[in-house]
Amino acid sequence: MKVNHFLRLYEQGCRDFSNIDLRGADLTGVTLVSVNLTAANLMGANFRRAFLTRSNLSQAILNWTDFSYAKMSEVILNQADLTKANLEGAFMVKSQLQKARLSGANLSHSNLRLADLSEANLCGAKLQRVNLRQANLHSVNFNWANLYEGRLSGAKFDNTSLNQVNLSQTILKDIDLRGANLAEINLYRAKLNGSNFAEANLKKANLKEARLKGVNFRGTNLAEANLFGASLQEADLTDANLTGADLRYANLNQAILNNTKLERSVISEDILSYMSQVFGHQSIDWQIAT
Repeated sequence: MKVNHFLRLYEQGCRDFSNIDLRGADLTGVTLVSVNLTAANLMGANFRRAFLTRSNLSQAILNWTDFSYAKMSEVILNQADLTKANLEGAFMVKSQLQKARLSGANLSHSNLRLADLSEANLCGAKLQRVNLRQANLHSVNFNWANLYEGRLSGAKFDNTSLNQVNLSQTILKDIDLRGANLAEINLYRAKLNGSNFAEANLKKANLKEARLKGVNFRGTNLAEANLFGASLQEADLTDANLTGADLRYANLNQAILNNTKLERSVISEDILSYMSQVFGHQSIDWQIAT
């Protein structure tokens, strides 16, 4: 269908365009509110700065489609193929992307607050400075994705895959990642105050200068983790494994260190006196940084 005919039908009140073929169409800045585009072929189409509020694009073919800076609140994209799509700066509050395919897509600066992305594939996606506050991230595949400076406070993590994901300088306050496998994850300067990492695997994780006030690390594996300059005030490290961890210049004021394993951990002289007060004369093989 030609673009002019499509827009004329919309102006006449037609809203059902399921299975339409508009591959490569230029729809820059168009207004298509509450339109049914289920299973439409929109591969490579241009919806830059378009208004698609409350529209249904479930199962649509959207590879390489440009939705940059589009208004897409409450849009439905369940099971849509958005591989390599451009969603930079898109406004997608309360959108539905269940089982959507977004591998390699660009969602940098997009607003997905309260969105449902359960079982979506975001492998290798660009998500710098994305807003995912209070989003449903159940079983999402974030492997190798870049979430630098993303906002994820209150997001629901359940069976979420985060292998080799970049979470540096993200805001992850009050999230629950207990039992998650986060080995070698990059959380440099991340803000994680009040979050739950109980029983999680954070072996060799980069938590340098992270804000970890009041975080639950009970039974967490932090062996060889980088906690250089991290703020661990009031953190609960009961039964945590910090063997070989780098704790130089970390703030451990009022941290709970019951049965914490600290063998071969690296500490600086400024916290040596605090450690001595907590552990007394126990024989612990610390490495004192000079």
